[in-house]
Amino acid sequence: MAVDQLSRAFVALADPTRRDIVARLSVRDATVGELAESYAMSMQAVSKHLKVLEEAGLVSRSRDAQRRPCHLEPRTLDLMTTWIERYRRQAEERFRRLDAVLATMDDGPGDTPGHPDRPTHPNRPEQSEHSEQSEGVPS
Repeated sequence: MAVDQLSRAFVALADPTRRDIVARLSVRDATVGELAESYAMSMQAVSKHLKVLEEAGLVSRSRDAQRRPCHLEPRTLDLMTTWIERYRRQAEERFRRLDAVLATMDDGPGDTPGHPDRPTHPNRPEQSEHSEQSEGVPS
């Protein structure tokens, strides 16, 4: 069930108007009419966007006398954050391992210019005795 809810939430947030609605509701609750004032679309169109967000579990509506304010539902956002965070940590760990491998390659034998067993690092210009003199460094 969580995967289905997660999929619906990501699909709902694929639309920029719905992302903006979520951003507005993160600041304060609002009615459909209040939300519609911010967009060049009808209240009916905003209602359709809200329905998608409701079905995804991102938004709920309550009754406050005559008003029906929309609320952001943090539980679904927390589910999305947990899912994203898990893969972010895995990616960071892979990058740390890659950095470690690259560091051992940089520190390894033959990392000095002119070493016969290994070419010079491609991002480092090869230095020679002549280049120091040409740069104005006295010998």
